[in-house]
Amino acid sequence: MRPIIFILLACVAAAQTKPRARDLGVPLEGIPGVLNAITDVKGVEVGHRTIIEGDNVRTGVTAVWPRGKASSDPVFGGYFSQNGNGDMTGTHWLAESGFLDGPVLITNTHSVGVVRDAFLAWLVKNNRKPGTNTFAGGFYTYPIVAETYDGTLNDINGFHVKPADADAALDAAKTGAVAEGNVGGGTGMICYGFKGGIGTASRKLPAGQGGYTVGVLVQCNCGSRRELRIGGLPVGDALTADPPRAGTQWPYREDVGSIIIVVATDAPLLPHQVQRLARRATMGLARTGATSGNGSGDIFIAFSTANPNAAANPGQPIQLAMLPNDSLNPVFEATVQATEEAIINAMLGAETMSGARGSKVTALPHSQLVDVLKRHNRLTR
Repeated sequence: MRPIIFILLACVAAAQTKPRARDLGVPLEGIPGVLNAITDVKGVEVGHRTIIEGDNVRTGVTAVWPRGKASSDPVFGGYFSQNGNGDMTGTHWLAESGFLDGPVLITNTHSVGVVRDAFLAWLVKNNRKPGTNTFAGGFYTYPIVAETYDGTLNDINGFHVKPADADAALDAAKTGAVAEGNVGGGTGMICYGFKGGIGTASRKLPAGQGGYTVGVLVQCNCGSRRELRIGGLPVGDALTADPPRAGTQWPYREDVGSIIIVVATDAPLLPHQVQRLARRATMGLARTGATSGNGSGDIFIAFSTANPNAAANPGQPIQLAMLPNDSLNPVFEATVQATEEAIINAMLGAETMSGARGSKVTALPHSQLVDVLKRHNRLTR
């Protein structure tokens, strides 16, 4: 067995103690859910597999199950590519059918294939079938696997993510608090020139707007330090942490990374409406300063957990619920707000990391950020 250190439990504990954006007084709009996480949307489960080995391996897998790992009931889904220098498998059938049939898996750029195949094997091993494209004795399906590039901190061409790692992320998925920062697929990521990774946030709409919940999870690995905006301020140049250091073999390049954004809601939306929700993630990303550079794969996916059993085939029309378009604005706004906060939470949850070929990436300095916000009267506490 390879000598890998899996730090899942430690990361979960850290996620519950490290200060998040609101703890530091970062000004943010909207009312979060109880956990301020994508798991505030009932049924959503998140699992991580964090892989750290020696000096060179810093990678992993993150799994997001829309209705939990025990369910094979598809959800209405849609995706949007803001900048397509990246990969998200399975999107042709997602766009064609309107159904997200299974989990969203996120890993590093060169491990998409192994994670995709691992989920198919997971279905077979667990005697499970997807909710569409099944027939007597078999099935075919198109797993959703997305990626961002961790080749500065991680030996990406060592192909260290194995099928067992995807299995572990799938099986570890649970409701409740979500570990952030250097975990799962986000283990080796860099965001706005600081350590990046996994982040999450949510919004709860008031009863007068339906009382719906919107949750967001990001794997952020994008942007340049000079672009970073927090609390509406250009804080990147004001923070004095060392810039990312990479070995001479593969020098670090700004904005060659990507961001994957997963948006969940319990609002009753049809597939074309969910696709509109995915597009709004772009505006939350823009609030933090990104301009979606040429080297960045900025790909977003959204789903609605409403309308259970919509993929059933009873041989007759299925009754569905949907919000009228004129009622979507609060859900759009919640998506933008939660996306912004999830990105900030990812950076605040991350820790300084050294990795492959002598690389090192410094975490966003909390105290300096607080000082900058305080000088401009932007702190909320």
